[in-house]
Amino acid sequence: MALFPLFVELEGRPCVVLGGGAVAERKVEGLLAAGAVVTVVSPALSPALATLASAGRIAHVARSYTHGDLRGAALAFAATDDGGVNAAVALEGRARGVWVNAADDPAHCDAILPAVVRRGAVTVAVSTGGASPALARACASGSRRRCPTPTARWRRSPPPRGASCAPPAVAPVLRIGWPRSTRAWTRCSRARRPTKPRGACARG
Repeated sequence: MALFPLFVELEGRPCVVLGGGAVAERKVEGLLAAGAVVTVVSPALSPALATLASAGRIAHVARSYTHGDLRGAALAFAATDDGGVNAAVALEGRARGVWVNAADDPAHCDAILPAVVRRGAVTVAVSTGGASPALARACASGSRRRCPTPTARWRRSPPPRGASCAPPAVAPVLRIGWPRSTRAWTRCSRARRPTKPRGACARG
């Protein structure tokens, strides 16, 4: 599967999650963190999702998936263990132009979720195209150890005068003090690690 890596703005956009269990919980948590307007379609909800519904943070449609549930959605998640539901959701999504992610079912996915590492404003996403989520998580774990935590001086600033390729919010430039190259970032990352005192002998 050839995939195009993309970060999507979901603030205020309607998203639908089909399913009410632990997998649905993770999808809902991520969507709420991105500011999406979330509707969960499921006959029953996990305690955590029920709490969110009671607090008005998500809408709950207390029934199984029905054709038409994706109407108006920007993104949909099929978080059930029913292959037939996944297939039906994927079919409706493609008909309506709605991207669909079906948990552990790459054949019915238009979008897949990468393993993610976040360090303040820095986000690292790793994917194997659905071939090996475990490998993606392992790579992300390695990135977590190597990725430095941004400090106050590593922040966005408006572009220099005369720059007109994109608005500041879309294409920020980096202040002096940000490492400017992959090699510089690597040096910065290594500098944050404790080093052996000189003369120490390697063991093993």
